[in-house]
Amino acid sequence: MNSPPAPNLEPVIRLRDLRKNYGSKIVLKGIDLEVYPGQIIGYIGPNGAGKSTTQKLMLGLEQDYSGTIEVLGYDLAAGSHDYKMRIGYVPETTEIYDMLTAREYLSFSGQLYGLKQEDAEYKAAQLMRIFGMEEVFDKRIDSYSKGMRQKVMLTASVLHNPDVLFLDEPLSGLDASSVAVVKDVFSLLAAQGKAIFYSSHIMDVVEKISSRIILLHEGQIAADGSFAELKERGAEGSLEQIFNQMTGFTEHGAIAEQFCRTVQEDYNQ
Repeated sequence: MNSPPAPNLEPVIRLRDLRKNYGSKIVLKGIDLEVYPGQIIGYIGPNGAGKSTTQKLMLGLEQDYSGTIEVLGYDLAAGSHDYKMRIGYVPETTEIYDMLTAREYLSFSGQLYGLKQEDAEYKAAQLMRIFGMEEVFDKRIDSYSKGMRQKVMLTASVLHNPDVLFLDEPLSGLDASSVAVVKDVFSLLAAQGKAIFYSSHIMDVVEKISSRIILLHEGQIAADGSFAELKERGAEGSLEQIFNQMTGFTEHGAIAEQFCRTVQEDYNQ
């Protein structure tokens, strides 16, 4: 459930009237949002709704916005990068140095966040062992599968014990067993007071692990609450069904039928 934060807690993320456009295309139309320690935020929406743009703005990877972005008490407009030492990030597209081994890459990542080399290597080795990757720890990443690369990226994002995690499709490429482990990791980290802000199109996962679900539609927040709260507000069914109801997308069945009819057409008659 999305219980209210304790009165003495300060938000780790605060967005006020956040707006962003690319030329004449308006992507974000005034986002107001506060995220508190211990919350697992499932940030969902159709393609092009502005999910990745919101994350990139909070990470300082995008500029030229209007409104206010505060992360861990830092106003990004002031130009400080100190907050980045206390956050972790997994992008949707795995961007990694293929020619390095996991040991080299994770040691490098840890040192960027202020860890000593020996501490980063030791911690990385332990986490890779827990992920069942100790045998490939010293092999080059260009030999890894997509799921193995994702485990390296997830490890890099938490190696320095951050206070806030930003994740874009964090379960991409993972097998069922690894998904179950990572879901439990998120829950345990949240219980320790860390905030997790992630985007995903896997609705059943969002439904099960999020303490709070935020639906972005056409650059605005269309819904905000726990899964139970979204159902209480009149939307019924699974999160996928609620998502379709709130975004007005009801043609999926007709589109699927049309697609299959086209596949079955015989043009050789």
